[in-house]
Amino acid sequence: MRILIVTHVVARGDGQGRVNYEIARAALEAGHEVTLLASQAAPEISGQLRARFVKIAASRLPSRLLQYQMFAWRTALWIRAHRHEFDVIHVNGFITWAHADVNAVHFVHDGWYRCGFYPFRLRDGAYAAYQVIFTRVNAWCERFALRRARVVVPVSAKVGAEVCALGIDAARLCVIHNGVDTEEFMPGAAQRARFGLPEGPFMLLFAGDLRLPRKNLDTVLRVLAATPGVHLAVAGGLHNSPYPALAESLGLSERVHFIGFVKEMPELMRSVDGFVFPSRYEAMSLVLLEALGSGLPVVTVRTAGGAEVIGAGYGTVLDSPEDEAGLAAAIARLARDPEYAQRMQKAARVLAQTLTWQIMANRYLALYERIAAERAAAPGVTGLTGQAVSMHAALDVDAATTATTGTTATTATMTAAATAAVTAAKS
Repeated sequence: MRILIVTHVVARGDGQGRVNYEIARAALEAGHEVTLLASQAAPEISGQLRARFVKIAASRLPSRLLQYQMFAWRTALWIRAHRHEFDVIHVNGFITWAHADVNAVHFVHDGWYRCGFYPFRLRDGAYAAYQVIFTRVNAWCERFALRRARVVVPVSAKVGAEVCALGIDAARLCVIHNGVDTEEFMPGAAQRARFGLPEGPFMLLFAGDLRLPRKNLDTVLRVLAATPGVHLAVAGGLHNSPYPALAESLGLSERVHFIGFVKEMPELMRSVDGFVFPSRYEAMSLVLLEALGSGLPVVTVRTAGGAEVIGAGYGTVLDSPEDEAGLAAAIARLARDPEYAQRMQKAARVLAQTLTWQIMANRYLALYERIAAERAAAPGVTGLTGQAVSMHAALDVDAATTATTGTTATTATMTAAATAAVTAAKS
């Protein structure tokens, strides 16, 4: 196949960029030709024999909103001139004004805006007003892009429900979860001294953006203040973060360890006893999957997206990110019951083995092959009129792959769950 992937970045150290990196890697290993239409691409991918990197220079316009629009126009013009060269065009959310065969949805701005925890209001100053405008413009653009895709691939059933709420037919959805490198993220010897962490206490890890309340560190800190003996390592950039001051005001200076941005996340995860992630809004967090791969007991919430892969016995999933009592109880049990924590560690590792990057990439490639085969069978069908692609067949391919890898739920089931969630939200 000749595959075009359109994204800003193709690299291991970027969330969406890592997903596209792994798809491109697997496609090249399978003998396909891959063109990357992006601003940055890892040389170990772009330098391969069957790979081509078409660089879209980063715009110097003064805001991300304008920069993204410039990227979208430039890529659309390039695709218009070269569309005939490809069997499958894969894009990511709203990233181009051109229509695509596959649109992978990593974040839904409308879902974030309507989730109940959106923190910005137009009247709250220039920065907040810009954030609202950024969110609403991107929400409109995403709806436009998703309606023009043959197949929409949400990275979780939660995202699938948000996509359906935009008016996208659930029959066009094919949920494919993100993955994790279970050889990079795996249990091993602790190295607490390397991160300036004390050796003795039960240590939880929180990792994420520390500037905004979406990740919900404020709730974790309040719960920790009522949970004696438990320490917390916090990984993330501290510039403009209010949380060191909050931790000090709660009397937690000796138990909360802000260690800044961490590149050695696998080593850090081997050095702690559990992972706490009660995010107020998430699509399908890679750091949660990395914690599972590292064999960490996970405490999370349903709003965290990837929590849907954590069934009974594989971790703790709370219903609400504001459930401080439930979060406190889950943390206390892990800290006070070593046998329970050990069972969760083993279960987390088993679950992660069903969510590897290779499994994820295989599902994308199976979907590509279905689309390419149907296009070859009907060569005159192009563009939006090609939306008659058999999504039931695509779902069958994914369900078959799931059955052979031990994943806990089929894509068809997850898509049905997404549809049910939309129905419930409207009732």
